[in-house]
Amino acid sequence: MSATETATLPDFAPIPREALGPALNEQGYYVGRVERNLYYVTDGTYMCAFLTTSDGVVVLDAPPTLGNNIQRAIDEIAAANGVSNKVTHLIYSHHHSDHVGAASLFDKNAARIGHEETRTLLLRDNDPARPPNEETFQDQANLVIGGEHINLAFHGPNHSPDNILIHLPDHDTMMLVDICNPGWVPIYRSNLSEDIPGYLEAPANALAYEWTHFIGGHMGRLGKRDDLALHQQYMADISESSRTAIDTVDPTPYFVKYGENFWAALKGYLDECAATTAAPVIEKYTGVLAAADVFTEDVSFEVMQSIRLDLGYGAQVHP
Repeated sequence: MSATETATLPDFAPIPREALGPALNEQGYYVGRVERNLYYVTDGTYMCAFLTTSDGVVVLDAPPTLGNNIQRAIDEIAAANGVSNKVTHLIYSHHHSDHVGAASLFDKNAARIGHEETRTLLLRDNDPARPPNEETFQDQANLVIGGEHINLAFHGPNHSPDNILIHLPDHDTMMLVDICNPGWVPIYRSNLSEDIPGYLEAPANALAYEWTHFIGGHMGRLGKRDDLALHQQYMADISESSRTAIDTVDPTPYFVKYGENFWAALKGYLDECAATTAAPVIEKYTGVLAAADVFTEDVSFEVMQSIRLDLGYGAQVHP
């Protein structure tokens, strides 16, 4: 695309500075301490974590955009602290390749741990970059690795059918991937989530635990409880506004205009519902959450459809 063509692209609201993370190093990553021997690694868009223990290093997710920089970050911290850099355990938050697509870079003998559905889906996908987790659990797994506690919990489908909570009570930290992007709104379809009611419920499940630090799997900075609460309120505002749009937007003009072209009429009506839903939310959150003016209408469409189809709101039975 030429410079002339880029001049025609739309402008968006400035990004709040507090949404951004620290500067990256020459290799394109940043590694920082969460608490004690728990660290996070980010490339500004994706984030994972690792825990150094007396038994070796536990890696929490392995995004391919970070790839070999995960081991570089581990090496950097291990050398500085005089501890082992050998990865002995990998914990998968869920099966999606954008979060565990670099898992094959690590020792094939490292223990791979995740939900039972994660293993099922990885066996189905048959992706060499994502070796299936051999160790599984159904509802909860309370791990002790090198004296460090890691609690895994599954509260039902949300972003994906297998997305779990990873709670590190010794480090005052919650990791819940692809639900809240600290400082930012979700992207398309509520972070490309498969189960919107479960997605909307997930923040409350996480907030029921005791923790201070939040790892969301995306963007450049750590989160905190306030970030998850703000995300929760943003989604609640979209849900409330969706109901108002369903109640007030009149489909009649679209069906009069397009006649037998039912899909054109439906598209016009649902697009107006999404725009009507999004307008007050964009106004409220622009300057509060980054990219509120970029993705809120798309997120609103998905939430509004879930309210219609999953909850039955606004459904009318023919007399």
